Amino acid sequence: MEFSFLHPVDSDLILEIEGFSSQHFGSKVVFNTSESFPDIDKIKIAIIGVLEHRGDSSVIEKADLTNIRRELYSLFPGNWNATIADLGDIYSGNTVEDTYFALKRLVSKLIKKKIIPIIIGGSQDLVYPLYRAYDELEQMVNLVSIDSKFDFGKEKDPLSTSSYLTKIIIDEPNNLFNYCNIGYQTYFNSQEEIDLIEKLFFDAYRLGEVSNAIEIAEPVFRDADIVSLDLNAIKSSDSGNFTTFTPNGFNGKEICALSRYAGISDKVTLFGLFNHRYSKQESILIAQIIWYFIEGFHCRSNEYPFGNKENYIKYIVPIDEEELIFYKSN
Repeated sequence: MEFSFLHPVDSDLILEIEGFSSQHFGSKVVFNTSESFPDIDKIKIAIIGVLEHRGDSSVIEKADLTNIRRELYSLFPGNWNATIADLGDIYSGNTVEDTYFALKRLVSKLIKKKIIPIIIGGSQDLVYPLYRAYDELEQMVNLVSIDSKFDFGKEKDPLSTSSYLTKIIIDEPNNLFNYCNIGYQTYFNSQEEIDLIEKLFFDAYRLGEVSNAIEIAEPVFRDADIVSLDLNAIKSSDSGNFTTFTPNGFNGKEICALSRYAGISDKVTLFGLFNHRYSKQESILIAQIIWYFIEGFHCRSNEYPFGNKENYIKYIVPIDEEELIFYKSN
């Protein structure tokens, strides 16, 4: 039932991709077509489009991910061996709640099968059903958001791209263990919101901090389950998004580095990109961001959670009446 929500990849685009050389990424991907559906038991990464942006009232463009797919599959893959499938798109339902339901069911099924979904949205309120997809797994969830804003709203506000975090925090069952923001810009967030992040013991890194030393963001991803990327966190001169002009933000190199860090993390089980404005220029950058996530995935050490402690150096640090124990990978 979960896969019945998916619509196949456009047949004309598949014909175009088949015209690429056997060296291109497109030749290594299994597609959901009108004739066949990928064997779920054989894939490790699933690419899914979600054509839903009613959570952002400023979007007037027609949802279309064709350019992203064309750019992504025309790239050359690295030394990759994981089976990757493009499962097609979830169309917007009669109501936005219908889309949420379909996305939650599908992603929950994939995560149970240890398949990593790469979600291409759509407005960022889709993070809420993605978070709810972990309900059936009965685990606490760590969310990392690469975003210029915290996306808090009032408790009574409807779920939207600018208020989804509030709903995640207050809704039952509350499975959120930790939230971390990477790249917030102070003038987009009230002091009350910044204080609330600290009060809730969440983590936040300003854009300048991360840009000055991109490597400080890598440990943040080590405990993340969901990584959400708001494309408005990238400056317009690099993203090509001049519909919502952003003079400051991450550049293309920095955002690809963060995407690679997310892919390297052994614990990340879902990666999502949101608030795409459907321009060809932005599609090129999105394709490269996805490429770097997959590249990072193939560099995983698979040490989390660690099994055999014999492969680690054990450090015992006495503090007052307690001992802290650290393990360092060889």
